[in-house]
Amino acid sequence: MAAKDFYHEHVRQALVKDGWTITHDPLTINLPDTNVNLFVDLGAERLIIAEKAKRKIAVEVKSFASASRMADLEQALGQFILYHDILAEQEPDRTLYLAIRTDVYTVLIKAPFWQLLLKNHRLRLLLFDDLTEEVVQWIA
Repeated sequence: MAAKDFYHEHVRQALVKDGWTITHDPLTINLPDTNVNLFVDLGAERLIIAEKAKRKIAVEVKSFASASRMADLEQALGQFILYHDILAEQEPDRTLYLAIRTDVYTVLIKAPFWQLLLKNHRLRLLLFDDLTEEVVQWIA
């Protein structure tokens, strides 16, 4: 199992404050036709009263703390695509999000490649404030 990201507990607390129930920490997914497991940081669900159904999410937390934000993005995007496609097969009712701090998003949003990723719906983001441990925005 991979080590938890530095902001793992911050995101966990933010989700709980936002009304989510943490169901998996981590959420284990199996690579098809292998004995290899992957671990998405968090699995959560929330009851949607109007629909009388539960909404399920998976959240991969990324700190973007290395010397290269581009390398961080490449790793995060690769993980996101891999997890997304496997979850789409194994748990199609679960939506995957990449959790990043709002200050990281503020820097990255200015880059043209980031705009392209969002325009092409390559990522779903959960923006969080690491100081208040609150969800700031969901971007799908």
